[in-house]
Amino acid sequence: MKKQLISSGAIWENKVGYSRAVKYGNVIEVSGTTSVNDGQPFLPYDYYGQTLRIYEIISQALQQGDASLDDIVRIRVFVVDITQWEHVAKAHATLFSEIRPAMTMVGVSGLIDPRLVVEIEATAIIQ
Repeated sequence: MKKQLISSGAIWENKVGYSRAVKYGNVIEVSGTTSVNDGQPFLPYDYYGQTLRIYEIISQALQQGDASLDDIVRIRVFVVDITQWEHVAKAHATLFSEIRPAMTMVGVSGLIDPRLVVEIEATAIIQ
């Protein structure tokens, strides 16, 4: 099987040494993704808006691997203030109420930039 590295062009990919996603066979693992536009936080401190933007970035990565949000089977959500979980859940439900992947949401102490409040990882399997 061939491994395909998928890039979003984020500044951290080369600096840290990772890919936005990696496709191996029919599995795509999407790295922890935050709400960034042109290297800057998108909608600082906005849990709902950041969640939607993150899923746009994840969708773009999946498309590069010939997949879509429909192929996601597992999602891991990291939230800086877990008391804001309902805003994240509302945004998540707008995209996944029918797809219904397995999901975990946990509170964390912080992300790479304090204006970023949500980070999401995903696993997709192409059938």
